[in-house]
Amino acid sequence: MAHSDHNPSAVRNGLLAALPPEDLARLRPRLQPVELPFDKTLFPADGAVEAVLFPESGMVSLLATLDDGEQVEVGVVGREGLVGLPLVLGDDRSLVEAKVQQEGTALRIGAAAFRDEMEASAALRGLLKRYALAFHAQVTLTAACNTRHPIEQRLARWLLIAHDRAGADEFPMTHEFLSVMLGVRRPGVSLAAGVLQKAGLVRYARGRMEVTDRPGLEASSCECYHVARREFARLLGAGAAQKPG
Repeated sequence: MAHSDHNPSAVRNGLLAALPPEDLARLRPRLQPVELPFDKTLFPADGAVEAVLFPESGMVSLLATLDDGEQVEVGVVGREGLVGLPLVLGDDRSLVEAKVQQEGTALRIGAAAFRDEMEASAALRGLLKRYALAFHAQVTLTAACNTRHPIEQRLARWLLIAHDRAGADEFPMTHEFLSVMLGVRRPGVSLAAGVLQKAGLVRYARGRMEVTDRPGLEASSCECYHVARREFARLLGAGAAQKPG
């Protein structure tokens, strides 16, 4: 169900919740509740960005597509952020595809209205610039992590990111999907998932992943997960570094 409570205190998106009350009150009437169905493409690679979406639940992956059709995830957005960053930075096209990977809901504002609100609110401009820096840190660390760290650490990191945004210990997940997200062949993902499962950190069955030992999974991850969380907290406040639940 789309979120329809228009009480500002009920806003579940972290960026919107961080706005001063008067700025949120001005912006809120222009925000339309929308569904984020699983596997929906919100905008295609090299496509027009016609709106900004502030997720309140669920998770959106940003996917780079190569000439041979292979895709790899380069960024993740949950309720801590927004989808449509090019509009924040003065552009209206996206190099990457935005696709829903965990169903949820969001608050949508069209491009023209969003530009109006950015111009009218210094608080909104400042907040979204800091978010752009935090998201850049996530993308930078993803690139470094995918190049240098073992698959087990990368998988642990990605599962922590998904767990933060799922709002539950169990969430849909397939090895095929993970292979795209991590840019590796499915047998490598299956082997790494088996290592984490044997260690008692996760339980995987029938396309669903359950995190059974969060502290253990954090210990098994590389530093990239923790550095990205610290950057979000530094730039946007402690609430931006999401905890699961």
